[in-house]
Amino acid sequence: HPLIEKGVQPANQVTVFDAVPQTMQHLAETYGVQTANSIPEAMADADLVLCAVKPQNLTEQFFAECRKANPADKSIMLSVIAGKPSEIYQQGGFSKIVRSMPNTPATIGQGMTVWSCTPNLTADERKKIRLILSSTGKSMYVDDESYIDIATSISGSGPAYVFFFMESMIDAGVHMGFPRDKAATLVYHTMLGSVLYAIETGEHPAILRNSVTSPNGTTASALYELENGRFRTVIKDAMWACYRRSLEMGNHDSNVGPGRHAMTGKLQLSTDSDDENDEAEGHFELK
Repeated sequence: HPLIEKGVQPANQVTVFDAVPQTMQHLAETYGVQTANSIPEAMADADLVLCAVKPQNLTEQFFAECRKANPADKSIMLSVIAGKPSEIYQQGGFSKIVRSMPNTPATIGQGMTVWSCTPNLTADERKKIRLILSSTGKSMYVDDESYIDIATSISGSGPAYVFFFMESMIDAGVHMGFPRDKAATLVYHTMLGSVLYAIETGEHPAILRNSVTSPNGTTASALYELENGRFRTVIKDAMWACYRRSLEMGNHDSNVGPGRHAMTGKLQLSTDSDDENDEAEGHFELK
């Protein structure tokens, strides 16, 4: 793991716990980390607690186990879980909380992590968090935690969009007659080179796209089909859907995005009955 390989945190100072013993054994054998038999044991005297469980596993039982270690101000909670706001970790007894959204390339030190924290972290503690997250690639701090949900739809889930696009290009190349391994090499290096070129030039993607598009050429024909297939709109709709799901997972209002304006009001249904209770039952609130 980049955190250990880059010397940011010595392996003998890392203790892991997982409900699956085989997973802990693999981590211990691969990285030389310590293992624990329970959550409280893993958290004992920890300066930093990294929480990487599935969102549905953030149960009262889980937080009860965390409280047994009495983390209070001594341990910083660093969450990498999608959709879960900082305040939920207060149930585990934590007061210093960092919410982050990494992505899968972080495992090879090429990730993009967006993070925010509660205001009670000291400057030194923030520096430490930044160092840890930067060891897995590039990190970006945001003051407003709500940006984490937006970042989930961009960089958090972004690799899946890219992989899907790559898969589609490879399959098309195979359909045309290229061997799959060679088609994959072409796609991988086209993606990699294009990204590096965009970063190096600093130009807007539209300018770069136009620079390789000749009038009545092959690229222009391809781009016409992408536009005709609502490529831009599909990408945007997918990202809005991801954003809404992140909000839903945090029990926040997810009625956001194009064509989803919140509507509130009251509907009163009149009845022929003289009973006042009948009229009272005819009040509804639309949201």
